[in-house]
Amino acid sequence: MSKESGGCVFCNIQNERVVAENEYAFAIRDGFPVTAGHSLIIPKRHIKDYFGLTENELLACNSLLQLLRTEIMKEYQPVKGFNIGMNSGSAAGQTIFHCHIHLIPRREGDVEDPRGGVRHVIPEKGNY
Repeated sequence: MSKESGGCVFCNIQNERVVAENEYAFAIRDGFPVTAGHSLIIPKRHIKDYFGLTENELLACNSLLQLLRTEIMKEYQPVKGFNIGMNSGSAAGQTIFHCHIHLIPRREGDVEDPRGGVRHVIPEKGNY
């Protein structure tokens, strides 16, 4: 992992937390999961948000998203869907300013009405 930012929790992640990695990114299980299997895909380079990623980093993160999806589908049944998301900027809820992508497994009935998915980040705006 990058040591570019001494106080960054993701730059200083413990290696034993890493569940998958490649040249440009790594993945961990979320420390405060919203569902079982909730994972984070994190570029190794300390970069503030998604919009600063290089093409290689984007491809590496996508590769880990695909890999983790497959692993989660096997390990954390009965997963029926996923939310993939990230927060970019404090107005969007970002609290750790090192890019990270959430992969959140979803199950039938985990919420009463899942329609709208990530649109529910602003209450009352997700329903159609």
